[in-house]
Amino acid sequence: MQAIIFDLNGTMINDMDYHTRGWLYLLNNVLGGNFTWDEVKPQMYGKNQEVLVRMFGAGRFTDEEMERLSIEKEKRYQQEFFPDLKLLPGLNKFLEKAYQKGIPMAIGSAAIPFNIDFVLDNLNIRHYFKAIVSADDVLLSKPNPETFLKCAELLNADQTECLVFEDVPKGAEAALNAGMDTIILTTTHQPEEFNGLENIIHFAIDFEDEGIKNLLN
Repeated sequence: MQAIIFDLNGTMINDMDYHTRGWLYLLNNVLGGNFTWDEVKPQMYGKNQEVLVRMFGAGRFTDEEMERLSIEKEKRYQQEFFPDLKLLPGLNKFLEKAYQKGIPMAIGSAAIPFNIDFVLDNLNIRHYFKAIVSADDVLLSKPNPETFLKCAELLNADQTECLVFEDVPKGAEAALNAGMDTIILTTTHQPEEFNGLENIIHFAIDFEDEGIKNLLN
């Protein structure tokens, strides 16, 4: 293992329910939809603009409208999540130990910089990461491997020697497409939802898991 790449939402922080709430409010209260929680949750991957297209179809919004709606949704999410903002149990210690060992780390996320900055700066953990690849830095979202391949390049690491932490099947698939092993945090999806993804080496509830701790011994 030359380097470690973290997804952000649902992987470093347990915030996916807050994203679902934010989307439900935007889609139903602002845009006049009639979507249920179970309809929205599986669509929350990739860029915000892609979510809007999946929910309402292509051509409904201009690029400018989608940009505005994306920020509106994230402001709603941040407002609701801020009182509960914290890293998953054990992650602070894991980051510090990896940092002390000189293992380069990156964040590879479909989140926009507005949300990544919200987490890194409020939790004061920006210094742990040598590279950050956001939705604004790629043309193709997960499961395309572009996000993780860019991370490896920025860390100057062999892609096959990078370990990815993820929480969703599309993210694990992106890691597979990049030739990277992945560990899944079961914050939002259960192990059976990852069937067929042969690059998954471990499932864990959080970073207190012994299998994750042993990575740095």
